[in-house]
Amino acid sequence: MSETAVTETAVSEPRSYYGQPILQEPTWTWEIPAYLFAGGLAGASAGLAYLSSVRGDQVTAKRAWTAALAGIAASPPLLISDLGRPERFYQMLRMFKVTSPMSMGSWILSVSGSTTAIAAANAWLGLFPRLSRIARPVAAVSGLALSTYTGALVTNTAVPVWHEARTTIPFVFAAGAALSAGAATTLGAAPDRVAAARHLAVGGSLAELTAHTAMKRGLGVHAEVYKQGAAQRFEQVARAGLAAGTALMLGPARRSRVAATAAGALMLTGAVATRWSIYKAGFISAADPKYVVGPQRAGIRAGERPGGARTEPRARSTPAA
Repeated sequence: MSETAVTETAVSEPRSYYGQPILQEPTWTWEIPAYLFAGGLAGASAGLAYLSSVRGDQVTAKRAWTAALAGIAASPPLLISDLGRPERFYQMLRMFKVTSPMSMGSWILSVSGSTTAIAAANAWLGLFPRLSRIARPVAAVSGLALSTYTGALVTNTAVPVWHEARTTIPFVFAAGAALSAGAATTLGAAPDRVAAARHLAVGGSLAELTAHTAMKRGLGVHAEVYKQGAAQRFEQVARAGLAAGTALMLGPARRSRVAATAAGALMLTGAVATRWSIYKAGFISAADPKYVVGPQRAGIRAGERPGGARTEPRARSTPAA
């Protein structure tokens, strides 16, 4: 191969010094994908519970408040475990910065947690009757924010596959939260008493599958990471769980408590696996310079982002004899 060809190959291929990663892999551990699921479940369940209570469906409301309380109770310990020290979570509350997903998330979680606890106590024990009138709608509104702000939290990073999906991941998380709330509410319930939750689970499942497909189509070369390693395996589990759970929910789950419970469990498994697939995809894209350097150079050449475009090397002049 000629010297010019070698140089052109070096320019066109996305490479780094000694093949080392350009970005540091995320420092997040298993607590983060678990929180993405638990927070989404809690937030959407609070919204389902409030709407059900307004419609007079107290059976669905009580069960949804229980799911919301379970999700919101698990969320702070997961975040604190990831942060390493409890005081780091409290330090997030010392400021209110709308441009910081971490700051806003801490406040949303705090407001949603306190109001959800009051609403659940009132639904099951009749406590706080006056305070719950305010707590229920506040829990619903803050819960909806809780189920979607995590999309901003994930995409507000330098990790290529997350950042490039900044306009679609919030929709994936919102749909996943909705299906999780519906599926959790149907667990162990008589099918004829939780029809609204069943409809929400099916609608959320279809919406998540659609949003996830649209997200990957818009990623370009970054979508390749979902065909690799753990990201691919978790995505396969997610699609299988959602497909099987949705089929059951549309069929036998309409008449059988056992089928409804099985459908809900499968759909919850799919929702968890989707979060883990997105989480693992971030590690793959950060570790490979191909997904960092290549798209950046292509964007510079196309004039879509600022930077100095690399030009083709000039041919060396031959000294005169």
